[in-house]
Amino acid sequence: MIERDFPEGAVALFGGSGGIGRGVAVDFARAGVDVAIFYRSKRDVAEEAAAEIIALGRKATIHQADVRELAQVEAGFADAIAAHSRIHTLVWGAGPVVQQLQIASWTPDLFRTSIEIEAFGFYNAARTAIPHFRSHGGGSFVHLGSAGHDWWPHLDGLSVAPKAVNEALIKGIAKEEGVHEIRANSVLVGVIDAGQFKIGQEEGYFDEAWEAAVKAMLPIKRWGKAADIGRACVYLASNDANYITGQTISVAGGFGV
Repeated sequence: MIERDFPEGAVALFGGSGGIGRGVAVDFARAGVDVAIFYRSKRDVAEEAAAEIIALGRKATIHQADVRELAQVEAGFADAIAAHSRIHTLVWGAGPVVQQLQIASWTPDLFRTSIEIEAFGFYNAARTAIPHFRSHGGGSFVHLGSAGHDWWPHLDGLSVAPKAVNEALIKGIAKEEGVHEIRANSVLVGVIDAGQFKIGQEEGYFDEAWEAAVKAMLPIKRWGKAADIGRACVYLASNDANYITGQTISVAGGFGV
């Protein structure tokens, strides 16, 4: 991995117990950054990710929080600050595993759950982190969005629509908080051979026909890896990207081109 320079402190990674999130956490550790992993229910996976980071010679802590509850996010973030002294970047990778359905087939509860976890969750995290960033001379947000932001993916709207709210929030944070040296950017995630894609393969709705149809739309005819997302996050969090804010980078093999 390319050696990069970072502000003092650690990265707070929401969704660090997911397939992609865990890979991102490890990439930060490989780049020399300590990590505070936030999880909701998969404590065992969060502990495994933390152990992997510690084995790489970096500090790792885990923090349980249901991101729909502001008080839990605030408490977890306070614990992370107590453990690491400073958080310089918040990476947002939390989100539910969603069903593949047309909009007309969504139930109100399905849509509400996605919005509450993705959009309200990110808002709760941003609301909590901004005062800390301001008081420490700056910070950054890296949001894991969807490549569907560029081109609507068939049936995956329960993932894309809530993330679109966060794309707007990222732009707003960049514009409002730049005066405090706070940056905000998004990594648009394509089909990555981890996380929800693996679950979809196991459950059968990402079958051979689906994979062939999607690959036909990709200039690069293969799936991405969690490390592809991790490297983009590491770059955006580093001082190498200190003049980049309000931007998106699509890590999706050219999806939507």
